[in-house]
Parts: sequence; C-alpha cells; structure tokens
Amino acid sequence: MSYQLSAVVADAALLAEQTGELDHAVLGELRQDFALLPVTPQLVAELTGALPDFSVADRDAEHPFHLVLSPALSEVLARWSRQGPVAYLEAEFFGGVGYQSAAVWLGGTLSWGPRLDTAFDGPRAEWPLNAALVRLGAEPGAWIDPFAELGLHVERSTEGWLAHGRRRLSADYWDELAEEWEERQSSG
Repeated sequence: MSYQLSAVVADAALLAEQTGELDHAVLGELRQDFALLPVTPQLVAELTGALPDFSVADRDAEHPFHLVLSPALSEVLARWSRQGPVAYLEAEFFGGVGYQSAAVWLGGTLSWGPRLDTAFDGPRAEWPLNAALVRLGAEPGAWIDPFAELGLHVERSTEGWLAHGRRRLSADYWDELAEEWEERQSSG
C-alpha cells in the first residue's frame, strides 16, 4: 500500500489563525488538538508569491524533501513558529520502500532537522515524522506511535487530506464509521 504526504502540522488554533485568510489552505483535524495543512503547489504560490520548486534528485541529506523549501517558504514557517512549534512533514513510500523527512521550527527559527530516513531500520520513535511530532508536543497514547496517535494514518495522500479537510472530518472519522457499521450489524 502506498503513502504520500506533504504537509505542515501544528497546533490547530495556530494553523487556523495563520491560514484563515488564505484561499488555498485546507486544514485536516488531527487528535490532541493538532491540525494538518496539506501543502500543494497552489498553497506554496499563495504563501510565497512564487511557484514551488521540486527536487529531482534522490532523497539524501542534501535533498531531504521533494518540495524545495525556498527561503520564502521557510520564512513563512519560521514566522508561524513564533506562536508555537510548526513542522513540515513529507513522506512517500510503497511496500516499505521510500522515505520520510521532517523539520521543525520554533520561536522563529529552524529548531530541528531536516531529518531524512530511507531505511526505517531504527526505532520507530526516531523516524523523522514521529520525532518531529514529539517535538510539536504529541503525547503517547494507545496507538503504536505519534504518527498513528495523531491520526496521520487515516488518509494515504496529500489529496486525501485535502478531501478530509474540505469535508471537515475528524481524525477518528474511520473509527466512528466502523463503530456505526458494527452497531447496525449487531442490531439487525
């Protein structure tokens, strides 16, 4: 099964305040009062006044992201982080092959990363997305890791998160549907 993500994750109120006037901002609700902002070319252009650039190089320490974080985009994320930690998360994998990359801004500066993992052979807590989410303040819970704890597994792509946000679904949407279906089955 494939997974593809390009998104900013931060406190839901912070993202709502920073993106409220933007035409191309769609927020997806996550658990623990976090939100996910899918990063699309249209959003980057709206935030920076320029079309985004994408790296054609293989992911490595010098090119951890497919989306090139331009100085203008990095400045936007740094500015937002004056209100609280902000992470840019990127992932693309299929059948266990691919990459995860993340960076975190806090207090107006890049405070962690960017970090890249293409092997996924270390502890899950050290994978870039999980490590970034912990730096945002994600707390442990019943799920296997911060990625699942916040609900980042409920959509498999940036486009899925756009639809999720436009429909104003919660991170627990699929669980709620399953419970509703089980209730109907047991009462029928």
